[in-house]
Amino acid sequence: MKKTLLTLALLAGSALSTQAAVLLTEGFNDITDLGGKGWVQTNNSAPLGSTGWFQGNSGIFEAASGAPTAYVAANFNNADPSGGTVSNWLITPVISMVNGTALSFALRLLGETYLDTVEVYYSTSGASADVGASSSSVGVFSLLHTYASDTDTDWVNGTVTLSGLGGPATGRFAFRYVVDDNLNAGNYIVSV
Repeated sequence: MKKTLLTLALLAGSALSTQAAVLLTEGFNDITDLGGKGWVQTNNSAPLGSTGWFQGNSGIFEAASGAPTAYVAANFNNADPSGGTVSNWLITPVISMVNGTALSFALRLLGETYLDTVEVYYSTSGASADVGASSSSVGVFSLLHTYASDTDTDWVNGTVTLSGLGGPATGRFAFRYVVDDNLNAGNYIVSV
């Protein structure tokens, strides 16, 4: 059984307030500097594989915009390829949140008969990046939307919007690449 890479690409991860002020923009030109910008990467896959989030690969496909490799990607190798559960988190820096705050991004699921799933979460717990310690835990984060496909989606623009907050808060958005059994699912995802 041959598996290729699943690519998740965040095109222009932006959070917008109700006044449409841009709070965060990330082009993923060089993901080695994400930690210095406040991004958090947590791979809770089990058993842990050989990859985490990595720079886009123009040999797989080019970014939706910008430089050909200007995206962040993950694949089924986030967990041991002999059979594992993928739970790999990419968490934004801390931002101010109110009802109407929106996160806009571009996403691509490569699929190729293997089901790829990306979940988008938020947390109003300030600087906390707590996603728990197991492949099934989500910590302080709440699910906003799920994207799943077993075929190549090409680049899809997505937007998730916060509602139901009791008042202004600070927190983070998060992308979680999740695959229940990487022997039978999971390929390559990208996000910008």
